[in-house]
Amino acid sequence: MAQIFDPLPSDSASRKIICCYVNATSRIQVARITNIPGWYFERVVFPGQRLVFEAVAGALLEIHCGMMASAILSDTIPCSRLRVHDEIMSTFDLDEQQRLEERNEGKTLESQAPVRPAVVIQ
Repeated sequence: MAQIFDPLPSDSASRKIICCYVNATSRIQVARITNIPGWYFERVVFPGQRLVFEAVAGALLEIHCGMMASAILSDTIPCSRLRVHDEIMSTFDLDEQQRLEERNEGKTLESQAPVRPAVVIQ
């Protein structure tokens, strides 16, 4: 997942994680990461919106909320607690992951049995 506007620092490529934060409030929030040198991350998160982003394991997500021109820091969450990528991928074994990757790349399409349409008998 590429960060188009704020790419992670190049020295952190091996430590990046995929995170997910959900604004479960009825107010607009601002999510910021400011503790990583050479990188600044800020996004507006609307009520009910899910924010999926890349970060480094040591990043802290600050959640700011408030009215109009004021913003109050309401929470600071370690990004390691918001991590989702490894949790999803760990449910598959390595062989299954490889089969899925090959299928996505089109390498095993020829070896798969054709799918037959269902026949409805009335």
